[in-house]
Order: sequence, then structure tokens, then C-alpha cells
Amino acid sequence: MASKELREKFLKFFEKRGHKTAPSFSLMPPDSSVLFTTAGMQQFALELEGKQDPIKKFGSQHLVDCQKCFRSDDIGEIGDDTHHTFFEMLGNWSIGQDENGNYFKEGAIKFALEFLVNELGFDKNKLYPTIFKGNKDLPPHQNFGSGGIPRDEESLKIWQENNIPKERIKEFGKEDNLWGPVGEVGVCGPNSEIFFDRGEKFGCNRKDCAPNCVHCQRFIEIWNLVFIQYYKDKNGKYQLLPQKSVDTGMGLERMAAILQNKASAYETDLFLPIIQELEKISSTNYKLQTTNYRIIADHIRAAVFLISEGILPLNVEQGYVLRRLLRRAMRYGKILGAKPGFLIPLAQKVIEIYKDIYPEVQSKQADILTVIQKEEEKFKKALDTGMKETSSVVAQGDISGKQAFDLYQTYGFPIEMLKEMAKERGRKVDEQGFNKALKQHQEISRAGKEKKFGGGGEFSAELHTATHLLHSALREILGEQVKQMGSDINLERLRFDFSFERKMTSDELKKVEDLVNQKIKQDLIVKKEEMFYQEAIKSNALAFFREKYPEKVSVYSIGGFSKEICAGPHAKRTGELGRFKIVKEQSSSAGVRRIRAILE
Repeated sequence: MASKELREKFLKFFEKRGHKTAPSFSLMPPDSSVLFTTAGMQQFALELEGKQDPIKKFGSQHLVDCQKCFRSDDIGEIGDDTHHTFFEMLGNWSIGQDENGNYFKEGAIKFALEFLVNELGFDKNKLYPTIFKGNKDLPPHQNFGSGGIPRDEESLKIWQENNIPKERIKEFGKEDNLWGPVGEVGVCGPNSEIFFDRGEKFGCNRKDCAPNCVHCQRFIEIWNLVFIQYYKDKNGKYQLLPQKSVDTGMGLERMAAILQNKASAYETDLFLPIIQELEKISSTNYKLQTTNYRIIADHIRAAVFLISEGILPLNVEQGYVLRRLLRRAMRYGKILGAKPGFLIPLAQKVIEIYKDIYPEVQSKQADILTVIQKEEEKFKKALDTGMKETSSVVAQGDISGKQAFDLYQTYGFPIEMLKEMAKERGRKVDEQGFNKALKQHQEISRAGKEKKFGGGGEFSAELHTATHLLHSALREILGEQVKQMGSDINLERLRFDFSFERKMTSDELKKVEDLVNQKIKQDLIVKKEEMFYQEAIKSNALAFFREKYPEKVSVYSIGGFSKEICAGPHAKRTGELGRFKIVKEQSSSAGVRRIRAILE
């Protein structure tokens, strides 16, 4: 079964059963505690907590989706049969229980079996469910009781009622069968995972071989049914939620591999065109360099999707992950003998595979290819100037934390790449020492930012309001990939740093300046609202890049033009600002531009 057919079959199956299809959420999550959207539930967080009505936003409490996800923790595992950085998660949802007949454990399990057996043709005798065996040591909330979280007797009974014998139902603890939360706090609950038995040829011949076996890949998890019942608070305690919900996740890549009878997703229609293209432009083939091929194919696919959402290669946060992916792919391409520029045709293959599913990758193709090309040029320069020095350091022996940090700061060599180079020569890298040096550098930089970015001292409310107008004007003129990277405001002028790859033209600067002055002339009201952080993000309020926000925040709206999370102070109306004038536009750092402006 082709991956496109699997997507369509899943969505239509649940649509016919009263579910409404929700669009895929952005890879940039509303929760600032995590870098990326790692699970399908993140866009439904407020609804699952009972703080927002899903009917008002999505039109239903029964939902189905195919969610784009990204997990940076898995980068080091890429190359095996099962791991990917970017992946798609199929999921169905029942949020809350009421007179409308929302389902919980029984409905979720029945739907799963019906889809797997009747729609996809799975042999029911090869399905092995798992359940939560309970944990009395988990700290309960005061309104929950004193017995920890109990064994999931209900799921055990439902599986048996659906003709899955008890000997095929395995029980595990919180590491495997207590899901969530995604961040430090949030909704969570016991889960029931469904494993598929691929047969003895994939096994380890142990008598105790079963789902979650660490010795082989015989049993593959294909679907995770999560029963949202609890909320884990900042103290690590669990409390019962006012409502129960179902949250399921089925990895598209893994299921495609099983349905197409492949050992891994890298041999399916999701990756094969990329790998075949790479074989044309390298000096070896997939069978001889399987791991290296998989790393490149995974990384270029992930990079295309990150860039399509406006993420640029930088040395911080999401931008750092993207830079690491691209440069790692370039390095492995060099090992395969691929010529400079080889990532461009690979990116074009990714776009060709996904253009009908995610049209944004095609509409932003020019931007995607330009970013990749520029990053390759930058990395080539870094390699030309730094590889000799790096190789020399690695050749001398183990690398200290200071040496690793100096190479990172001077030549842009990521610690992960240095570790790989060192490993090839049997050397070790003091990663702990590197992290300590990096943390000290960040603390010094942060202290400087707090001093420069308006942390204390006299401050102009009018210029502060002007930064909001400037931010929105830049996004309207240059595109929504523009994100605030920093600001410095005093009584006389403002300085605004934003993500953008090139120097602005004089025409663009004039358009931005004119747009800000137009909004000032309209004398718009500056409105303040208090709301939950996630609610603010879902209302399309902009937030400072990776700032840590409290649970409740202030949101300032300027007409329908600007909406940002901010602490203030601000002018009451834009007419108080006077005339806005851009004094200078210049580079701040790689991928970041800086505007200085005044109010006359």
C-alpha cells in the first residue's frame, strides 16, 4: 500500500465514523518549553486540559489528523531501521466525555482493531497489545488518593472481550505505558500500545521475547492508544483531570514499511526516490553505505520541512538544529563522493514527494533551495579554513572541553560533528567540559543582553510600541519567516534584531517605514488582555524568540495589525508615537539583521 493511500484511508475511516479532519499543526509549537512539535497532541493541549472547547475551534470533539512532527533527540540514532527526525503521526481523538457519545478506552480499542484488521488486512493473531501495570510509588495529588496510579484493568478487560487472549497482552511500567507529558508539566495518562509480530526471522530466539524486547526487532509498535486522565504538575504530582480523552498515534513511516513489506521506511516510497537520486550523484551505492545514505535522506527531508516553516540555519535553538542537519548531511555526502551542491536535487525530490500533501513545500521551493545553497557555501568556507585546524587537534589526542568550544566558536564546528571525527580516530571529546564552557559563554551573553535589551534603566513606552509595529511591518513586507531575535530600547532610539538572510533593499526599507507611519497616523488603540500562554499563541499572538513565559501572559493588540505577548509599558494609542524613521539597517550576526530607528 502506497503511503499516500495509507494517509487517505486512515483519515476517511475516521471521517466516516463522525470525526472531523484537523489540519497539521506547525513544527514550531506554542509551548516554549520544547523546541519542536514532537507529538500530535500538542495542538490540542488546551482542549485536553479542559480549558478550551474543541467544538469552538475545530467544530467537533471527535478529530482525526496527520501531524508533522520533529524530534531532535533522535539525531544520533538516525541510520537504523526505525528512527527519523521528521516524521508524520496519524491520530484520532475523542476530547471529553458527554451526552454526545464521546468514546474512551472501549471505543479507541475497537476502532483500532477494526482499522488494522478490516481496512489494512492485519492478522489479528499477530497483534500484541500492552497495558500499564500500575505504580504505587508515583506521587499522587491531594485530590487523587494515596495509591499511586493503578493497573489499567479496564483496558485488559476490553482487549480480552475483543478476542485478544490474556497471554498476548503484556504489562509494563511507567517508562513504556504511562504516556506524557510532552514538556515538564501537562496532560498524561496510561497508554495501550499495539505491537505487530513480524515473525521469528526478525527475532532473537529467546523464550521471553515479547513486545519491548531490547535484543531484536521482531515486535514492532504500530499504534499507541493514550488515555488522557491525569495532569502532571510542576512538583511531579498527578491529579485527575475534570474530563477523560483519547489521544492516539500511529507512525506513518513505520506503518508504510510494514504494509510495503520493507525492513525499514528508507526502502518505501517515502524515501526511495531520494536514495535513488543520491545513488546517481555519489561514487557508491545504498547497499554498501546504507547508514550514510539513510542519514543524508533523513536530514534533507527534515531540513526541507523546517525551512518551509521559516526556520533558518543559525547558532541557536531551532536554527542550530537545522544547521546541524544540513552540515551533517554535507559531511556524509563528502564521504560518499558527492559533489558540492548535491543537496539541491535531493531537496527537489523531497518536494516532489510531498507537494500534494503539504503544498507549502512547493510554494516555498525557491526559498528552500536558496537557504540550502547558502548554508553549503558557508559550511564550505568553514571547512576550508577550519578542517585543517580541527584535524590537527583531533590527531594530537583526546580533545578537551576548551578545545572543542574554541573550534565551535571560531569555525562553527558542532560538537556532534567533532565527536564523530574523533571517534573515527579513536579519540574522545570532553563533552561535559564543552557544555560547561558553552553555558558560561551563554550566561555572559545573557547578562549583556539584559543590560542592553531594556532590562532596567529608563525606557520609552512609545518606542516600545513602535517595535511592535516594526515587527509586524517586517513580517508583512518580507514574509512571515521574520522573527524577533532581540531588541534594545532607551529614551532616544530603538534597536530591533530579526531573522532574515540578506540585506534589505532601499525599497523594502521605505515600504516598512511607510507602513509603520500609516498605522501611527490611523491612531489605533493599543489593547491589553490577560490570558493563558498557550491560548495566546493559538490566537496568533507573536512571542519573543524562545523567551520563557509564565502560564498567564499579557497580550497587546494594535488594531488588527499587531498582536504580541509582552510585559509593557506601551502607549495607549499609536497617534502618540510621532513620525517613525529608520536610521540604519545592518547585519547583526549570521542570518540576523538589525534595524535602528527613532521617533521624530
